[in-house]
Amino acid sequence: MTIKKVRTAILISGRGSNMQALADAARDDDYPAEIVLIASNRPDAAGLEWAKARGLPTLAIDHKNYANREAFEEALQNALASAKTELVALAGFMRLMTADFVEHWRDRMINIHPSLLPSFKGLHTHERALDAGVKIAGCTVHFVRPKMDEGPIIGQAAVPVLSGDDPDTLAARVLAAEHRLYPASLKLVTGGQVRVEGEKTVIFHNSNVSSPIYSPGL
Repeated sequence: MTIKKVRTAILISGRGSNMQALADAARDDDYPAEIVLIASNRPDAAGLEWAKARGLPTLAIDHKNYANREAFEEALQNALASAKTELVALAGFMRLMTADFVEHWRDRMINIHPSLLPSFKGLHTHERALDAGVKIAGCTVHFVRPKMDEGPIIGQAAVPVLSGDDPDTLAARVLAAEHRLYPASLKLVTGGQVRVEGEKTVIFHNSNVSSPIYSPGL
């Protein structure tokens, strides 16, 4: 049986490791998303070369060539429209967007953030988690809203914070979880298993209940 694939664009600014995880997942015939564009605001983004090497459509739209955010977003929107994009996935896209752009893509644009939102919004999440002394960290996939790192949560993954962790070791553990969570969350959204009610999501998906994570272990 042929499934409907949602035309999905991925926006990156760097190496795009989460983009790679999404693109690899989308190669499966049963995965309900088709990657129709990899776009970056930085022409030197390493993720563009990775995508080109795999035959994915790529585009660099250098934000430095535009007078303001609105002009940049107009060019970006034109590119998304040309690709007949239905959903946008942010994967390390380091540009704040205007409220108008975000509202245009309301409930059709998702992001992944390396913390258990609403904790540790913004940058330097792992340093701040360690400074706060938390024992469990993680990552969150959410629908995008005008305020940074806010929006209905689609999925989260938790990892333990270990004694002796530094920001790099914790980041690596969280990133490994991101690479599993983001494709799974995109699959739920594009497969019609997620509905936004108010500012929360309802998930229509039967999954096994996982065991609790204890840190330190019991």
